Amino acid sequence: MEFRKLGNTGIQVSKLALGGVFVSTRGGPYEQAKQAIGRALELGINTIDTAPTYRNSEEVLGRALEELGALDRPLVMSTKLGGRPQPFDPRNSDHLKRSVEESLRLLKRDHIDILMIHEPGRPGQYDWWSDWDTFNGPVLDVLDELKRDGTIRATGLGGTTAYTLAHIIRTGKFDVVLTAFNYSLLWREAEWEILPAARDMGVGIIAGSPLQNGALARRYDDEIEGGARWLSLPRRLQYKALYAFLDELDMPLAELALRFVISNPDITCTLTGARAEWEVEANFAAVEKGPLSEDVLTRLDEIAAMVSFRPFDEHYQLPFDREYKGPGPA
Repeated sequence: MEFRKLGNTGIQVSKLALGGVFVSTRGGPYEQAKQAIGRALELGINTIDTAPTYRNSEEVLGRALEELGALDRPLVMSTKLGGRPQPFDPRNSDHLKRSVEESLRLLKRDHIDILMIHEPGRPGQYDWWSDWDTFNGPVLDVLDELKRDGTIRATGLGGTTAYTLAHIIRTGKFDVVLTAFNYSLLWREAEWEILPAARDMGVGIIAGSPLQNGALARRYDDEIEGGARWLSLPRRLQYKALYAFLDELDMPLAELALRFVISNPDITCTLTGARAEWEVEANFAAVEKGPLSEDVLTRLDEIAAMVSFRPFDEHYQLPFDREYKGPGPA
């Protein structure tokens, strides 16, 4: 497994990281999660990302790492602020400190390597900032205090907005950015502002959801041919072009998707949302094959350009294999 320096933090992270969202009751039973975590460690993955809102992921990770005898391993653990305690006030310093204390307890650690603000660009979810022009708020004082006393090593932003996140990065107040759902084979919004801002500021970049929450994990030929009524015509045509290219390459979709992301030298590490041991192994094998050739990347750029921006009512998680209930409130 290749290791890389995460921006200017001095932290060495594995090229492939384990995302914790499915290492929880959302992904399956505890023993399955424990096996996935153990296999990831065996393969050399040293970086794990989680959050209080990923159901019981922090608890599962702490318990599994203890039972695997891995609590003392030099792991890079990333978690987030947001959603705890309930009711949660993102401008209440006591709430923020209590959330960190609970993360430390559940993860069975005395420090957190990277502590991120969860969804810093969505005031409808968490209204972090007292001033949305300068992005100031009590959370900054708490992060500074935690960094000074050694409770955390680096500060970060973990979010799904495509443009607001870039403006927060340019304040120069953060070490790491985790951009999710905005950088993958067919979704490239992060290329416009997030990645350039992070490059300019020396911020380490973690790519989340390279398989777009399953939309790029495997083929959905029947749905693409007409079964998915919620799929716009431009996106449908784009998927058909991608699948035709896969046939030329004779390559699994998930492998192509992961290798695309690691082909970008600006991406320090890529999260795999694996829920089982075999998924960890498959993702590891794909990444170990290395970056894609320039010819393949050029073709993928052409396919991505077919839908440069998301159609108006497209959900950020395409509901393949899930019940579709409409685009939600306006």
